[in-house]
Amino acid sequence: MADTDSSPAPTTAPFDIRLELVILPVTDIDAAKAFYVDQVGFVADHDVTVSDDIRFVQLTPPGSAASIAFGKGLTDAAAGTVKGLQVVVEDADAVYAHLVARGVQASPVQDLAWGRFTGFSDPDGNTWAVQQLPRRN
Repeated sequence: MADTDSSPAPTTAPFDIRLELVILPVTDIDAAKAFYVDQVGFVADHDVTVSDDIRFVQLTPPGSAASIAFGKGLTDAAAGTVKGLQVVVEDADAVYAHLVARGVQASPVQDLAWGRFTGFSDPDGNTWAVQQLPRRN
């Protein structure tokens, strides 16, 4: 018997789905932690060695509900293969100045129709875009 329900599929799930953790592949856990905490300004939430095979480091950008994690035994992905992570900030110029003052090679702020952007790569080549949303009228 054929399905006769012609009602449209729901456009959203009837529940929340929150992105809260992104795993980054890195080669040197301590160097990556120092870069993100000391230079970029992320908050160190956890650094736990579970076993000889597993170390879990979780860091959170200030004001974010989502975190990044890296460590030993967390992913088989090659270091530096995460491209295009994006965070949103109030002031791209202030973030650019913060990054450069701490030795991060950030791209100069660009004005685009969909916002103002700077960006950077971590020591392994994982890339980030930093967006200041356009003003809403």
